[in-house]
Amino acid sequence: MAKKAIDPTSMTRNETLVLKYAVISRILVLGLTLLWRSFLEPYDTSAAVDPPCLRPNEIAGDYPPPKFAAAAKILENGIVWDSVYFVRIAQCGYEYEQTYAFLPLLPFCISVLSRSVFAPLVPVIGLRAVMALCGYVVSNLAFLLAAIYLFRLSVIILKDPEAALRASILFCFNPASIFYSSIYSESLYALFSIGGVYHLISGTSSIAVFWFALSGFARSNGVLNAGYICFRTMHRAYDALYMKRRIHLVVQVVITGFLQCVCICLPFVAFQAYGYYNICHGRNRDEVRPWCKARVPLLYNFIQSHYWGVGFLRYFQFKQLPNFLLASPILSLAVCSILSYVKSRPELFLSLGFQASNEEKRSTSRLFYLEDIAESEVTRSPGKTSSNMGNHDIRQRKPSRARDAPAEPKAPENFGFLSAAVFPFVVHLGLLTATAFFVMHVQVATRFLSASPPLYWFASYLMAAPKHRRWGYMIWTYCAAYILLGSLLFSNFYPFT
Repeated sequence: MAKKAIDPTSMTRNETLVLKYAVISRILVLGLTLLWRSFLEPYDTSAAVDPPCLRPNEIAGDYPPPKFAAAAKILENGIVWDSVYFVRIAQCGYEYEQTYAFLPLLPFCISVLSRSVFAPLVPVIGLRAVMALCGYVVSNLAFLLAAIYLFRLSVIILKDPEAALRASILFCFNPASIFYSSIYSESLYALFSIGGVYHLISGTSSIAVFWFALSGFARSNGVLNAGYICFRTMHRAYDALYMKRRIHLVVQVVITGFLQCVCICLPFVAFQAYGYYNICHGRNRDEVRPWCKARVPLLYNFIQSHYWGVGFLRYFQFKQLPNFLLASPILSLAVCSILSYVKSRPELFLSLGFQASNEEKRSTSRLFYLEDIAESEVTRSPGKTSSNMGNHDIRQRKPSRARDAPAEPKAPENFGFLSAAVFPFVVHLGLLTATAFFVMHVQVATRFLSASPPLYWFASYLMAAPKHRRWGYMIWTYCAAYILLGSLLFSNFYPFT
């Protein structure tokens, strides 16, 4: 199997195709949502209750009744489940302790748009409907961008435009699609998580760190994206120590990686500090909440445990068996993708990626080598001779005897799902899968794992292999069934992941 050449014209055409499928999938999901909502009555109508804010503020002021009440009702009907919290936070701020479980990026976007771009619509359909509209716009636009970034990332990692296209189209119709078109933070997280990795591998580290930080401001699991920085730092430190043999570069790489990880985690930590200040600061120790007295007061962990019963093995109850069954398809796909990769490339897991071939490492050199640091040093030192500058060439990894050695044969593992570049993504997926199964409410796994690229790369790999073709049909059936089921149950306030 030969490595496929990447044609720029074909890339542009495929990227446009991905965008078309992403738009079609959003129209389909939103259309199904409206259809089911028009035929069925919601199970729980409490979401329509909108009491006044506890603290008066500018955006939550008094407004006259909307002129188009029917349009307002259609939009407000979409405020269900966690959407209630996001819209309420955007309108009134963080009023109650449990609302701090919902990170502020989506409410902030809703609040800004409702005050600016969509402000003229407030007298027409009302403030709450405008906020719902803003939430839908943010989520669906973020999803379109996330699909494009997934395609671009897949092309770089897989080195196979056709596999990248299949994976991206599958993402457009993923089983958690209803959440990517609702007022939920999944779309923003997917955009900044996938886009952050794309920028990291493309060489724009500062943008990557910023995007990763925003992913942590959208969902708490965004802080795990610091793992990509840790992986790169580990391999770059090895490159600096054993290939370039320059201690000062090792120190520079480690310090830079550490600071980047701090920047990624800072938004989430700052939000915890914000919650501590609002709930605990300035109050008598006997009056504060129990988590305020902890040595490391983590509001998010307390909320998840106290209000939703989240904890290690706490969901392992017989009555939760239906929820485990609901999550079993996505968990099975995740476990199969991890086991398939480990079985095919066990040396990568045992060596943490260090036993990848030089050809594999060069294909995504910014994950393994000091390319950008080396280039910057050469630029700052124009007086160096050409022989000295050769020490900074990314292709010169080893002494001259390495150059005289025969070229490594091109193996199928050098590209596609089994390539070394996929390794950090598989490790990341493994951490998320273990968390979803052992710690979280397991039914949330469908949307919790849905932004993980290796799921779609593995599915694309199965679809391309003739002997696994039936698994491809099963995956598409699974996606279609969950889109239909999700749009039916979720839109009518019935439990669904």
